[in-house]
Amino acid sequence: MRPLYCAAVLLIAISAFAADSQPGSSVTFYKDVLPVVQKHCQTCHRPGQAGPMSFLTYETTRPWAKAIKEAVLLRKMPPWFADPQIGHFLNDPSLPRADVETLARWADSGASAGDPKDAPPAIQWPEGWQIQPDVIVEGPTTEVPAHPKNNVIDWITMTIPSGFTKDTWVTSIEIKPEHPEVTHHICVGFNPHSDEAQYFVPLWKSKPRAEDGSALPDNGVTFDGGGGQKPGMRTVEDCYLPGNVINDFRPLHAAKLIPAGSDIGLSLHYTPNGTALMDHVRIGFTIAKQPPQRRYVSLHGTAPTDPKLFAIPPHDPNWQSPPYEVTFTENVDLVLMMPHMHARGKDMSFELEYPDGRKETVLSIPHYNFNWQIGYQTSISVPKGTKLRVSAHFDNSANNPANPNPDRTVYYGEMTWEEMMMPFFSVVTTADIDRKSILSSSK
Repeated sequence: MRPLYCAAVLLIAISAFAADSQPGSSVTFYKDVLPVVQKHCQTCHRPGQAGPMSFLTYETTRPWAKAIKEAVLLRKMPPWFADPQIGHFLNDPSLPRADVETLARWADSGASAGDPKDAPPAIQWPEGWQIQPDVIVEGPTTEVPAHPKNNVIDWITMTIPSGFTKDTWVTSIEIKPEHPEVTHHICVGFNPHSDEAQYFVPLWKSKPRAEDGSALPDNGVTFDGGGGQKPGMRTVEDCYLPGNVINDFRPLHAAKLIPAGSDIGLSLHYTPNGTALMDHVRIGFTIAKQPPQRRYVSLHGTAPTDPKLFAIPPHDPNWQSPPYEVTFTENVDLVLMMPHMHARGKDMSFELEYPDGRKETVLSIPHYNFNWQIGYQTSISVPKGTKLRVSAHFDNSANNPANPNPDRTVYYGEMTWEEMMMPFFSVVTTADIDRKSILSSSK
């Protein structure tokens, strides 16, 4: 869609809302606004969560009335980036038009409180653990300095013992940092135990690729899309991300298998906020009371990482990445898709090509936003022989406000000034399926 056309549509929308936002409106916080923010906002906007301000009370919400209006009119909030014309998603938080009108009218009419007796009952948000874990694994404690060099903290990977001495089916996982305000991500994987494992010892810290992209660091790093990414992280089974706190398989009547004797590999990435902190990570699990009929499997892939193939030229506003392509070799239900790129990521789409030749785009993110790593929950029956193709574009121009440097060629790497094209997706299948048999390379 052309920029001028987008601007015109936006002005028309704002004008329409403004027409309904006349002074003297009876919209009040307790009667009209609080039910909306309870349903759509308080998940993140409460103490200890990803939102930077709390919307639990009138006193904490009132100062943000105008900002709330702008955010919902521009569809910046709640964060959701899927093309509404493509696919159906179970966790779509988008506000109905009537709720957007309510918030806009409240801001325009003076953001009054109204009668507290009109308020709905307060939601009893869980404090501490959200899943009430059966097992808690104590993770590492990491120093997060207030002002690190270049304001960047390297990724850290390490191994910790899981404590699972027998094959265990888990029905939910919650990764719980002590300080979510500085936690960019924490990912976990389950690895076969090695007698040489050094527990709680950082195995690897990220190093930027050479400026000319000539070589990867000599530390065993691979991006093969199937398992190993780096020492201590052979698989990615679950991640803590802003807005993505728990992974619960119970609504799908499924569970995830942790093999006996597994170690847990962790990848930790923190973002300093000017205050020195010590962050302690804990991982909680709920355990299946009996063997499940369905298995939940988390998968991920990547575009080719060879600098001869993945090199984003300076000032290129629409560079097309080599795609990620794979074939499903088992019947599965596709239940989640999550695009992952960095600051230059522009768009990503997931397409299925079924065995009969029919093609279907099942997720399109036309305007990617690195600040929100959202998993898009769906339910799509995928027959054996279906191909998945993920494509993406990157904006390395000066018109990209998130671009740290449009003058350099950008290569594949972990740091945010480098780039990734890494789609994550999850499937549910029968419990007896080996996860290694689910995918095969399409090439």
